[in-house]
Amino acid sequence: MHSPVYLFNPDYDMAMANFTPYYKAPAEILRMADNLSVLPVWFAGKGSGVKVDSLERVALFRRQLGEICPEGEGREVLSELLSSVDWTEQWPSARYVPWGWTPALLHRLRLEGVDEEFLPSAEEMQRIRYLSSRERCLEILPAFAGWEGICGEMKACKQLTEVDTFIRERGQVILKAPWSGSGRGLWKVSAASWNAQLAGWTSRILKVQGRLMAEPIYDKVADFAMEFFSDENGEVRFVGYSYFETDVHGNYKANRLLSNTAIEERLSRYVSLERLSCIGACLEASLKKLLGQAYQGYLGVDMMVCRVEDGYRIHPCVEINLRMNMGVLSRILYDRYVHPLSEGEYVVEHYLREGEALSFHREMVEKYPLEWKEGKVASGYLPLTPVREDTRFQAYLRVEVWA
Repeated sequence: MHSPVYLFNPDYDMAMANFTPYYKAPAEILRMADNLSVLPVWFAGKGSGVKVDSLERVALFRRQLGEICPEGEGREVLSELLSSVDWTEQWPSARYVPWGWTPALLHRLRLEGVDEEFLPSAEEMQRIRYLSSRERCLEILPAFAGWEGICGEMKACKQLTEVDTFIRERGQVILKAPWSGSGRGLWKVSAASWNAQLAGWTSRILKVQGRLMAEPIYDKVADFAMEFFSDENGEVRFVGYSYFETDVHGNYKANRLLSNTAIEERLSRYVSLERLSCIGACLEASLKKLLGQAYQGYLGVDMMVCRVEDGYRIHPCVEINLRMNMGVLSRILYDRYVHPLSEGEYVVEHYLREGEALSFHREMVEKYPLEWKEGKVASGYLPLTPVREDTRFQAYLRVEVWA
């Protein structure tokens, strides 16, 4: 197989924190990888391979999409999509495009006989890990020093006493492990709540990862991101916005499916479009300098709108996601598959019990039938992954025409 093989490995962040070839993901994360293994079909290039846990899952997906879209232009679009890639449950010796590279994935590919010419070197992996640390925000934020309407502060603490001092000075802070993801490895801490348990967690992170990131807590109004692509020549280009929702703990919940223009309209309540453009240009230049030619692929910079006494400010670099991410995927899904006069949400759902996902799927098919217009989804429910009785993780779109 000469074409690249796309692979969904959602254990990326935890595996990078561990950074050994022998890392074993928790059972629920392995289940997520299997349940969502078809997901790359929605962003893989035509003729690419997609590695799935079983071809039976692909056959089920084909049947389910056929049931919810039995005829018309929608059926044609979805049939063409599913036939545009080479599905495989094997591990061909080829170039892989994973959600993100980790030592554990490298180890697995070597065990499966993938030729070394297709794999990153140890030096390249070390560089990717360095670049994927939350500490790299400290190399981006200084570029915005002195800008009006900008906020954003971060401290890399090397000792427990530094953390303790920062908490006492600021009153309320958020502590972040350098490597973790999707809201994991984060603690909101105040001077009053700081205790032996939190100090113990902090000490463990400092011992294992060498740093702990400490930040003030901002009065957040909105979460969004700027998504980029870094090519083999070291050029970084803006590919669009994503607008997402998190829970009170910072865990990712869902992405809004909106055009770039619609997201800019929402953000223009708080910041001028000219300033947004300047922020994007500054990030492009700063990321190009930071990454060089060490990383190729999509990446996202999480940002937020913060309320302050005299109005609003933009935090331009809350986190850098140096991998394929849900924000990029939501951007691709909207641009390729959603009608421009519609909007909606992209959701990755976690179900606690068997049967829940299938019950939800059947309810959504009945309640929100798919409507197509000009080869794109105008309204309705579109599952992005197949659903079985034992499914615990599912990705889907729910689309509606603008009011």
